[in-house]
Amino acid sequence: MSSNCEFLWYIPNDVKPGHRGDSAVENHNSLETLSSHAKALEDHGWKGALIGTGWGRPDTFTVAAALTARTTSFEPLIAIRPGYWRPAHFASAAATLDQLSGGRVRVNIVSGKDNLAAYGDSEGDQAHRYGRTKEFMRLTRRLWTEENVTYEGEHFRVSESTAAPRIEPRGKRLHPKLYFGGASDAAERVSATEADVQLFWGEPLADIAERISRLRTLSRDLDRDLPPLEFGLRITTLVRDTTEQAWIDAEAKVAEMAENKGIGWNDHRQSIAVGQKRLFDLAARGDVLDDNLYTAPGKFGGGGAGTTWLVGSAEDVARSLRKYRDLGITHFVLSDTPYLPEIKRQGEQLLPLLRG
Repeated sequence: MSSNCEFLWYIPNDVKPGHRGDSAVENHNSLETLSSHAKALEDHGWKGALIGTGWGRPDTFTVAAALTARTTSFEPLIAIRPGYWRPAHFASAAATLDQLSGGRVRVNIVSGKDNLAAYGDSEGDQAHRYGRTKEFMRLTRRLWTEENVTYEGEHFRVSESTAAPRIEPRGKRLHPKLYFGGASDAAERVSATEADVQLFWGEPLADIAERISRLRTLSRDLDRDLPPLEFGLRITTLVRDTTEQAWIDAEAKVAEMAENKGIGWNDHRQSIAVGQKRLFDLAARGDVLDDNLYTAPGKFGGGGAGTTWLVGSAEDVARSLRKYRDLGITHFVLSDTPYLPEIKRQGEQLLPLLRG
């Protein structure tokens, strides 16, 4: 695969053990346990990991800061929500962590619904929510790259604002990358103008190709004034020594999900967004799409990256990921459970094939 491709993992930060089939070990979200994941990622060739967000979970930024302090090269992809954060506050916090970590911060902006009332937010309807996200991303980037920023929008305002410490440019990296997801028309318009990286969940190749084409057209039509939009894939990769063993294990996992009614897998089912509905609808097209995109998990639990899986030997899965690469995907956020042993397995078996 191209040398500009990046491979990240996923670190669960959840008060409940057993997230998406993970091992339900004691102290599963302790600093020692989560640090062991981050250090294993460093040791097995991964760039970093996505750390999810949601009210009722440990605070994502705090977890990311702690793991960054325990590691030397691990890059957290920190999921955050406008509304939970205000732009100037977030710009300052992220700049501080970026400075302390030597430029290792990445940011995933999340606009989907959450338990808003619990932390005093009210996002309103979709137009309001994505309008606010657009302002948040534009203003945060300005605070990182300009001084004495004055801005008055519909949702946010600042006067003579200079975030400190200043973000230090590192080669072509002028500031932390802003990742963004979403499949609705409103979300895609925000991504086309404001995101650095559009993240997709595991849809079939033809569907991803169509979305990339549409986003590139939108970027032109909406007069994007940033570098070209990049694309990423967030997906479960179930890798075993042989194709046969991978499918035996995948089908056994889905059977267990069905028996347990998806307990531990339903964290994206509270509110079904457009992108999530697209994933759940795939099962109607068949249990296996393309070569090895397994849609059956979405019938019984799934949710987010747990809805569709790429299944097979390391060679099978690498072949499929290369096809996504050929469409324009350069950022890959992979995972499988139990998370810690799979960091090692896929780091040793899958990543070398993707870097060849």
